[in-house]
Order: sequence, then structure tokens, then C-alpha cells
Amino acid sequence: MTTPALPSYSSGTSTVPLLGDTIGANLDRTAARVGDHEALVECATGRRFSYPQFVAEVDAVALGLDARGVAQGDRVGIWAPNCAEWAFVQYATAKLGAILVNINPAYRTHELRYVLQQAGISVLVSAPEFKTSDYRAMVEEVRGDCADLREVVFLGSPEWEQLVADGRAGDRGLLAERETQLSADDPINIQYTSGTTGFPKGATLTHHNLLNNGFSVGEGCGYTEADRVCIPVPYYHCFGMGMGNLACTSHGATMVIPAPGFDPALTLRAVQDERCTSLYGVPTMFIAELALPDFASYDLSTLRTGIMAGSPCPVEVMKRVVAEMHMEEVTICYGMTETSPVSTQTGADDDLDRRTSTVGRVHPHLEVKVVDPETGLTVPRGTPGEFCTRGYSVMLGYWEEPEKTAEVIDRARWMHTGDLAVMDAEGYLNIVGRIKDMVIRGGENVYPREIEEFLYTHPDVIDAQVIGVPDERFGEELMAWVRLREGAEPMTAESLRAFCTGKLAHYKIPRYVKIVDSFPMTVTGKVRKVEMREVSVEELGLQSAAAVRNA
Repeated sequence: MTTPALPSYSSGTSTVPLLGDTIGANLDRTAARVGDHEALVECATGRRFSYPQFVAEVDAVALGLDARGVAQGDRVGIWAPNCAEWAFVQYATAKLGAILVNINPAYRTHELRYVLQQAGISVLVSAPEFKTSDYRAMVEEVRGDCADLREVVFLGSPEWEQLVADGRAGDRGLLAERETQLSADDPINIQYTSGTTGFPKGATLTHHNLLNNGFSVGEGCGYTEADRVCIPVPYYHCFGMGMGNLACTSHGATMVIPAPGFDPALTLRAVQDERCTSLYGVPTMFIAELALPDFASYDLSTLRTGIMAGSPCPVEVMKRVVAEMHMEEVTICYGMTETSPVSTQTGADDDLDRRTSTVGRVHPHLEVKVVDPETGLTVPRGTPGEFCTRGYSVMLGYWEEPEKTAEVIDRARWMHTGDLAVMDAEGYLNIVGRIKDMVIRGGENVYPREIEEFLYTHPDVIDAQVIGVPDERFGEELMAWVRLREGAEPMTAESLRAFCTGKLAHYKIPRYVKIVDSFPMTVTGKVRKVEMREVSVEELGLQSAAAVRNA
């Protein structure tokens, strides 16, 4: 009698219990434990905050928001690049029980209006500008369309200074009283994601979701008070504010912000000058750092660990990070915004092959399984299927979209990721593709339908299909196949990008354009995007990018 193959199921055991407190209470507990240890360094301004100073700033912002009528459950938007104030607002809203809504700094008016309306944001904290984005002008353009938005506070403005001053003069006893009214299961964060289907949806996360995932990631990296974590990944994403900030504050480690936006040279300078022990990044970031002409001149000897995540991690890049950046204990994480985000992580004690060619094993206190997408049944190990996860990390749901939530979270609370994975005999996982055609460009989830709908607004476009094609730098790039109306002017990639600029975030603008008379179709009339991708790889000469091995 033959022994049946093990099912592709694994659960994460741990001797370390889950944290049951709120983010604010956990921060206060850490500050009491570590004393004057450094909490946050902002390299761009040279500002430094000890844990007591950091808590004082957080409390001032919390009380300032409270004085402006922000109550438990209210939605507070944050639209800014990485800066100390972003972190203050993150923890301040958690202390009030308000729901922080992360807004991507790359958004333009089209996306800003949607998020402000859909989340019902009442107070928006915004940078005045960043790079080529004039946030003041964009806010002014959409403000009249957003009935719930009653106040906008720009960082660095007199209004922001007054908010902080009001908070400093406030009664900190009020925050202790608020804490008694909060539950760790309360929603405190909405992050917009393309998810596995459709337009951006607001993944709604709790204290319990985010705090425990950040803590578990920190445990996986072996963090203590001695660690200094360089965080060039954006705060608006779980990678920055969860795996970054919350991993640090739950362990008493130091958060280091190298720059407002990613800059490879400033990132390595921050590692060198601040003696960082850990460095985060999506593969694109590590590739850019390794490609610097003066890469060898940076002293990275203090690094020991870090995280590569956000999009498929090329094996060869991972090996160079280990060998040339002193990150012998670097880990790969896999997850999605809807799961706070990490579900699997490689371990520092895994051998080099597993640490560079897999996304690791299930995280503590979580379950994962690989199922047949058609039947929902768990497949044997070694067989591809849809990756599902269950446990404390799974979001409450998509903000005010129960039908969309039901599409991805089943009755048994399994989150269906839409990713195809294979689990080996030891429980290590590889991500081998996606059931849907979502594109991951440089760590950004892009859902083609949203871009297709926008392209339909072009007066000459009668049909558009958007696909991802392989790219050595970003993992994937966007390509639009377009059918034009009869008699239309010829369209180029440049003219299409010009039409999109200012209306779509830069990472959603197609790099390649192909004008066609028709699309490849199945016998039932469905567009064959797989075939479109194959044709595009050949025509664009992207075979080498398509051959890159990823974890």
C-alpha cells in the first residue's frame, strides 16, 4: 500500500505568543522598557528622536487631532512621502482609535478623489508637494467633490504647527482614557490595493493584524534594541509602516528614514553613517544600489540582515546582496496588503539555496495551503495551485465592499491570494505565477482593468488590453494593446503616455504600446492575455528578462 503524498498545508507553530495589546499601548510599553534609546532618525533633516521624545511627538499629534474633532472610527488620510511626521500620524491615529488611510504619494487627482470619497476621509494630512507633484493644487481641485472632507492640514504649514502646539498643551490623561475604550480588534488602517480583482479596494486592518505581523517579521530578522533598520520602502505600504516601523517599535529598535523617496546613494549613505544592521527593499531597489558606480566605496559592514519583498526576487540579485552587502541573514518575505502583509518568510538559518530561491515557510501563528483553483481542494505537495492563508493577519475586509470581500475570503476565513504557488516536502514555497493577470511593477500592484477603463476615455481608442511584460529592473512593465477608431491619428507610446501623465500614477502608465486590429481570443470570446504576453516578449526582444529566475 503506497503512502499518500502530504497535502500542501502548513501551520506556523511558535513558543512566542501573539501580542494582545493595541499599537499605542505597545509603543508606550516599549518606551518604558528601553528608556532614552534612539527611536527614529530622519537623515534628510538630521532630526533624531529618543523613544520618550518620539512618544511625546505622537501624543502631541494625537491630542491635536482630538482637538479638531477626530474621534474613534473617523478616517484620517495621510498623503506624504516618508518623513518623521508620517510616523507620528501613524501612531497618533492608532492611539485615538481613528482609522489611518494611506494614500500613495504617486497618486494624481483621479485616484485621490476616489480614495477621499470611498473612505469618507474627514481630515487629510498632506505634504504640500513632493517631486513633481503639487499636492496643494490637486487637493484644491478635488476638494469640492468630497463631502466628508472638512479639514486639510499641510505638513510644515502654520496649521500643522498649531495642531502640534494644541496637542502639546493638551491633557495626556485623555489618551490613557481613550486607551481603555479601544480593542486590539478595532480597524485602524485602510490601505488601497488592486488586490486580486478589480479597481482599488481599501484593505481594512486592525491593531492585531498589523502589530503582530510587524512583530513577527522583526522576530524573523532577530531584532533587538541593538538593531538599526534602514527603511527606504514607502510608508504608505505595509512594507514601510508595518514590517518597518512596527517591527522596530515592538522590539525597541531604531527606525532610520534615509530619504523622503527612494534614492540608492542616499540609502547606502544612511546605512553607512547610521551604522544600520538591517536594510529593506523591493528587488528594484537592491538592483539600483548594486549598480551604483561607487557602490564599493560605501561601508556596509554593519549590515547583517534585511528583507527583500514586494515583487518576485531574482535569485542572482539575492546572492549578490548576501555576498556584497554583508547581509548574510537577509530574508525574503511573501505576502499581500490584505494579510498585513507577510504570510511566509525565509529564515536566517535556511541554506543559501532556500534563502535565495524560495519565499520561505509559513509565519508563526498562521496557516497556509495550496488548493486547486477549480475545486478548492488542497493539492499534494509539489503540485501548483492557489496560495491561501488564514489566521490573525487576514484583514477584516475591503472597506464598505462586502461583495468584494466575499470574493477573496471564504466562509472558513481563508484568504485566497490569486497567486499560484508550489509547496515542497519541507513546507518551503515558490510563487510561480498569478491566476488573474495582475501586474506587479517594482513592488506596486497594478490591475490592468483600471488602466484599460481609463484608456477608453481617449477619443481615438475603441478597445484596449493591458498586460505585464517581463522587465529586468522592475520585474514587470506595462504594455497596452490598443485598437483605434477608423481614421484616427497614429498613436505612439509617447503620445499615449502624454495622455496619461497627470491623470494616472506614473507606475500605471504603459511603457509599451502596440496598435492592433484585433486581440487573440478563445473560442468563447475571451481575450487571451497569455498569448499577448508571449507575442510581446518576442516582438520586444524581452527573452532575457523573461528568463530571470525568481523566488
